[in-house]
Amino acid sequence: MDLRQALEVTTCTDPGMVRSNNEDSIAADAANGLVVLADGMGGYNAGEVASGMATTLIATEIAQILQDVRPYDVVAGSNNVVAESLLRDQVLKANTSIFQAAQSQPQYAGMGTTLVVCLFYDNRVMVAHLGDSRLYRSRDGQFSRVTRDHSLLQEQLDAGLITPERAKTAQHKNLVTRALGIEPTVEPEIHEYETRPGDIYLLCSDGLCDMVEDEDIGMALSMLGANLKLAAQQLVQMANDNGGRDNVSVILVRVVKEYPAARGVMAKVFGWLK
Repeated sequence: MDLRQALEVTTCTDPGMVRSNNEDSIAADAANGLVVLADGMGGYNAGEVASGMATTLIATEIAQILQDVRPYDVVAGSNNVVAESLLRDQVLKANTSIFQAAQSQPQYAGMGTTLVVCLFYDNRVMVAHLGDSRLYRSRDGQFSRVTRDHSLLQEQLDAGLITPERAKTAQHKNLVTRALGIEPTVEPEIHEYETRPGDIYLLCSDGLCDMVEDEDIGMALSMLGANLKLAAQQLVQMANDNGGRDNVSVILVRVVKEYPAARGVMAKVFGWLK
């Protein structure tokens, strides 16, 4: 099912005001309802390599597989839908590729990347993430964070060892506890959510949320959400206006209308028309 009529997608990425190269990487495939964002880490250009490998491998592989399977089908012998196993398998595959490249090429030693992947299907979205890049949702005027950071800071917040106020100026803000490509294997956090027409989903690197308060991000989306391209550019500009200490990337996805899966007889008809 081509989702381009149901989903509006826009992207924007910028090196920021301090760094000369951009180690963020993004991929968007609106037809398949797939968006991927990664924020690389590592010396020289290694972070750039890791994030680029992650987005390219995951986007390419999933698009290929979706030619033959439907994300809402149930995996034989389990309660899981194909979308969940698809995201997990491709994240693990990308992890192996990045880890092996880092092991075999000295200039890439220690490289890794954060990751947020969203696959939209059947009025739902399956989300996989690692690290501190985030997914937010704007719905009916309410702006909320969907993902929870895999970071030392988040663990300290959860344990009550640090207050949200102190967390804003913490020195170890960017120490992630889970990332792609650092270890031989990794466990992505994966959840499924229902979507509604009018929802706007924001994927972003920490170059946005470290520089701009959630409240201000939500306000910008509510004021400019009618023009997604302008909203994306404005969010990047806000991060840069506040110092732009890191690369900043955003992907915005608006649910324009419902996109239920075609099942039964209709699915066969669509299959013949392919």
